[in-house]
Amino acid sequence: MLSINEYLKAGETTVSNLVIENYQKIGLTDEEFLFWLQLFRSQSKGDLFPDLIEISQMMGKPIDVIYKLMNELVTRGFLVIETKQNDQGQMMDTYDLFPIFEKIDLLQQKLTEKEKEVTSEETIKQLYQGFEKEFGRQLSPIELEMIGQWLETDHYKPELIRLALREAVLNQAYSLKYIDRILLAWERKNITTKEQVAEDQKRRKQVLIQKEIEQQGTQNEPIPKVTLHNWLNPEDSE
Repeated sequence: MLSINEYLKAGETTVSNLVIENYQKIGLTDEEFLFWLQLFRSQSKGDLFPDLIEISQMMGKPIDVIYKLMNELVTRGFLVIETKQNDQGQMMDTYDLFPIFEKIDLLQQKLTEKEKEVTSEETIKQLYQGFEKEFGRQLSPIELEMIGQWLETDHYKPELIRLALREAVLNQAYSLKYIDRILLAWERKNITTKEQVAEDQKRRKQVLIQKEIEQQGTQNEPIPKVTLHNWLNPEDSE
């Protein structure tokens, strides 16, 4: 029975789950990954250039198969053999295992970009559907082209176009030309986000309220008393 001391003395090899989950996606076979893992285990214990014969015995594979695995990994950029100077000033060979992490990082970036593209396509699809819902009909080819120009040429964000549509609907103006004027007005004010639109609407509302207050003040202002002078009888002057 394995004792706790033997277990602790053997040490542990810790590798990121990203490597385990993605080694096949970056092009490694099970056998290649197991060989790389053996190199990783050896380096974790401080052996930067492990004996391939020892790894051959652990994996139960002929040494020529192990050399073939190593050459495959080097050729395809998963492994780099480097010569470095150690702390004693001696030159020694090492295996650089970092390229596999770089390949996984690149894979993650591509997956993120793909997810963004899918999300963007869905957002644009919902934008067109929003127009058709508010207009109560299908958009004409000219209208589709105009919305496309807003997105691709003017680079308006879908969220901003949706807000302009909402403002047009509130004003019962079911016209893309009207919406275009709204977008142009916002562009001149450097308005590009939902928060800026809300702030602009709040500011305009305050201006309107102030004008109403001023107009009401003018209407309720008492008529100034004008002194009437009686030129025929000065004593009767008010």
